[in-house]
Amino acid sequence: MSSLNLKVSPIAAACAALCLLAGSANADVTVISFGGSNQKAQVKAFYEPYTKSTGGKIIQGEYNGEQAKIKAMVEAKNVSWDVVEVESPELARGCEEGLYEKLDMGKIGPKADFVPASLSECGIGIFVWSTVLAYNGDALKTAPTSWADFWDTKKFPGKRGMRKGAKFTLEFALLADGVKPADVYTLLGTKAGVERAFKKLDQLKANIQWWEAGAQPPQLLAAGDVIMTTAYNGRIATAQKEGKNLKMVWTNNIYDFDSWGIPVGTPNKAEAYKFIAFASKPENQAVFAGEIPYGPTNIKGTPLVSKAIVPELPTAPQNMKGALASNTPFWVEHGEDLEQRFNAWAAK
Repeated sequence: MSSLNLKVSPIAAACAALCLLAGSANADVTVISFGGSNQKAQVKAFYEPYTKSTGGKIIQGEYNGEQAKIKAMVEAKNVSWDVVEVESPELARGCEEGLYEKLDMGKIGPKADFVPASLSECGIGIFVWSTVLAYNGDALKTAPTSWADFWDTKKFPGKRGMRKGAKFTLEFALLADGVKPADVYTLLGTKAGVERAFKKLDQLKANIQWWEAGAQPPQLLAAGDVIMTTAYNGRIATAQKEGKNLKMVWTNNIYDFDSWGIPVGTPNKAEAYKFIAFASKPENQAVFAGEIPYGPTNIKGTPLVSKAIVPELPTAPQNMKGALASNTPFWVEHGEDLEQRFNAWAAK
């Protein structure tokens, strides 16, 4: 090979540089969510439009919120997840531990456009969701109306589904025991309150079928494995769309935000920001709410949601009446201890 063939012209070099820039502008983004109908809605509202708009491919993944996976990647400096859907206490705790980037809202959108409670140091809310009491309308002739009914195995014999964890399980136990929503976290912050919650759970333990992934409660109801269960409102709404006669009781539901977080050390931080900014646009959040009825965090998104869907959102006035806001600072402070105690109790 002659030496002439080894030379690269200035024009070719410039083209190569531009190609590299173009490649980096459309880098793949790995987005991890909680799967199921939630993820399907994200595909339609966020992933596919993002690829169409930017050319960047979304690599989908799912998990059940295990922060140990993220911690291991960050500590090993081998981060393969770019954007992660995270629940509020895990996000706050992970932020304190240095697992998530402190977000620059200047790269996402004006703070004034978002529900204030949906913005945190390391995350931005994707949607508002609720955990509700759900039951099979074909299995129960009399409809339950409260968490006290959930605990009433004489009036409503049969198995109950509950998420396997302390969070919300303890709150529902106190609500079932007659504690007012406004007093739940104050009481749960005391030794006596924790004892009261576990004592109430003891009453139901033999009738509990534990679940871990959001897709499970509607499956358990439809299969007749449980007669009622705690469940995410959007998962039950999806099952209703599929023709299943599942019902929701909004009384004393607990609502919270799921947020986007960026694990520290991702090599695609710029692309992660680009995706989050895109997914946070009101028109995209409105499409998401149309696919699964979780409330937009972008204030401008709610007016774009179909009026037929608005009553199904956790943020609908009638659904917020008597609702309990998940207390993130409480779970950051007490979460580890309560989860350890819960796991020991559940294993007995």
